[in-house]
Amino acid sequence: MSRSALTGLVSLAIAAPAEVETDLIVVPFVEGEALLETVPGLDDATGGAVQKALASRELQGKAYEVFLTPVIRGWRAGRVAIVGCGKASDYSIERVRRVATAAGLAAKQRRVARVGFVHRAAGTSLDPAAALQAITEGLILAAFNGDRYKSRDRAGVPPERLTVVVEPGSGATAALERAVERGVILGESSNLARELCNEPANVLTPSVFADRGAQICRDAGVSVEILDEDEIARLQMGLLLGVSKGSAEPPRMLVMKHDPPGAPAAPVLGLVGKGITFDTGGISIKPADGMERMKDDMAGGAAVICAMRAIALLGAPIRVIGIVPASENMPDGRATKPGDVLTGAGGRTVEVLNTDAEGRLILGDGLWYAQRLGATHLVDVATLTGACVVALGKAASGLFGHPASWVEVVREIASRTGDRAWPMPVYEEYLEQMRSEIADMVNTGGRAAGACTAAAFLKEFTEDLPWVHLDIAGTAWADDAKPWQPKGPTGVAVRVLAELAFSQKWS
Repeated sequence: MSRSALTGLVSLAIAAPAEVETDLIVVPFVEGEALLETVPGLDDATGGAVQKALASRELQGKAYEVFLTPVIRGWRAGRVAIVGCGKASDYSIERVRRVATAAGLAAKQRRVARVGFVHRAAGTSLDPAAALQAITEGLILAAFNGDRYKSRDRAGVPPERLTVVVEPGSGATAALERAVERGVILGESSNLARELCNEPANVLTPSVFADRGAQICRDAGVSVEILDEDEIARLQMGLLLGVSKGSAEPPRMLVMKHDPPGAPAAPVLGLVGKGITFDTGGISIKPADGMERMKDDMAGGAAVICAMRAIALLGAPIRVIGIVPASENMPDGRATKPGDVLTGAGGRTVEVLNTDAEGRLILGDGLWYAQRLGATHLVDVATLTGACVVALGKAASGLFGHPASWVEVVREIASRTGDRAWPMPVYEEYLEQMRSEIADMVNTGGRAAGACTAAAFLKEFTEDLPWVHLDIAGTAWADDAKPWQPKGPTGVAVRVLAELAFSQKWS
């Protein structure tokens, strides 16, 4: 086998599949292809098992099917896993990422210590570096364990060693090495966000969330400041303070800065993430059924924190500011009440009609502060509205913003990174629903177009800068297991935010 390019959990092997020494070698299989011709020696290595499985149609190449068989002779792996990729027309970078995750999950379930995944470049139009990055991301995503609080019956053991295998002649070695390294960083950062989202709210209070986020970023070389309740009050962030009033836990605002030497004065990307560590709904209290899930109402904040980590480790060439306002939304005797009026740091006044529409309030102060620190382009990320789940389900995040060119930049990157987002309108009529009789705005426009009116509310805090709002209410948590995604936190938006810092299409 040729060189092992990287140290740590993941390595790159430029070699034929037969030469890779590992416990399990994964071979992707596109539906309808002549597998035994395109992977020479595979059937002989498995003692004819693959031919038998193909003949009986046990193995067809359908998406995410997994066929395991021992290696009998010839190959250096202990077993082979053939993983279906579906039809050739569906074989995309996102499909590659998902197939790698499915394979990694199957290996973890079987407690396989060493796993190799073969990228089969022949016969596809996929860029080898992009494919290797996606494979690495998928394998790392599969290594996430969400059962840290279990004392027994844990779900599986992640592999100790992962090898991404590419045959000689697939491209420049240095570029392939960088792709694998990039995939490691983005996969790890996504898993850190999932870990934060999975924490119970009695552990992850606003102050603990800020402290843990600060440590994640400092370890990556990001400069960090945590604003406490006194500094938040000094800055007159009345929206964040108003949401936090009902909780015994004080609010925090985590401020992160990536400022690389030689970076231009502009653009400056401002990332703002909602950090509600638990949301009861406040006085407008939520139903008890499912309220336990509200521990993940800080998923947008986790995405910003972990994207800032990735941005620093990957060496983004531009300045990036990350802002995470953090609070609980609780209903004690001091809590904000329906009908109260709050004043944001920028002077806008908000009549609170529903205390369960709190995320947009803290984001308002966060967007204001990002601009004060010099952001020229804004992206906010939040588990904001149930209305977005009604509109788009769990398949895509809602994508709002202006101008259209900036929205399209984010949409394209979201699609490429597997963080799918669907464009939604922010018409002037939606803002009309947010007008108050006694203040500048109300914080909810009612049931009609709920996701759109929430975005219109946030737009008022952007001062017409290029801005995008990602509503991840439907995508931050998987309610049902898929072959490529177990139940639980998804880490959505980490990769799109990180890759955005490398975009060449700023406008």
